[in-house]
Amino acid sequence: MIVAERKPIQEIADSVRKYEKLLIVGCGTCVTVSLSGGENEAFTVANLLSLVSDAKFDVTYVERQCEPEFLEKLDEAVSKADAVLSLACGVGVQFMAERYPDKPVLPALNTTFMGVNRDVGYLTEMCQGCGNCILEKTGGVCPVARCSKSHFNGPCGGSQNGKCEISNETDCAWQLIYERLKRLDQLDRLCEIIPPRDWRTSRDGGPRKVDRRDLRPEVE
Repeated sequence: MIVAERKPIQEIADSVRKYEKLLIVGCGTCVTVSLSGGENEAFTVANLLSLVSDAKFDVTYVERQCEPEFLEKLDEAVSKADAVLSLACGVGVQFMAERYPDKPVLPALNTTFMGVNRDVGYLTEMCQGCGNCILEKTGGVCPVARCSKSHFNGPCGGSQNGKCEISNETDCAWQLIYERLKRLDQLDRLCEIIPPRDWRTSRDGGPRKVDRRDLRPEVE
């Protein structure tokens, strides 16, 4: 189970301000259950953005943004957009960024909590649910989950030939970020200093709980 909450609308507007045509994509599973990323929420974001942005919006949604078979229906719409605003968790944003390497894919949500599905298979971690998503600054590649040291301002001195020092089978996240930003012609983002992080939105305080009192009736 994944829980996420919508970023402040002005923060979203700031991240999309240089794009004229935006495709807003809802996600129909986990974040829909938490009432933050489904079809209705995608239209809500579009309506709110229209109050503070001059961009043109197309709105759609898919069942899941983390599986390729559901993304095929987006190919044509993405090709016509300047950028994609994703109402998925951090995993969905990054998976969309991988599928559409020539399009900026920006997060509209902060992923705050993730449960696990203990099933057979092979999975790779892409999001730690830190609760303050910066994927719009790093080309859709998460430095928290995918950099072994969670560096925010470039690679450490241990990476070589695009691989992490912990293993030659582990990609250096900042090499991936560099390549992605170069492809998007956004290398100037590497000159932006990401300030010290407030980790209170992460899990440093121990196992987290999500208590959405606003979603249940008050009990007498």
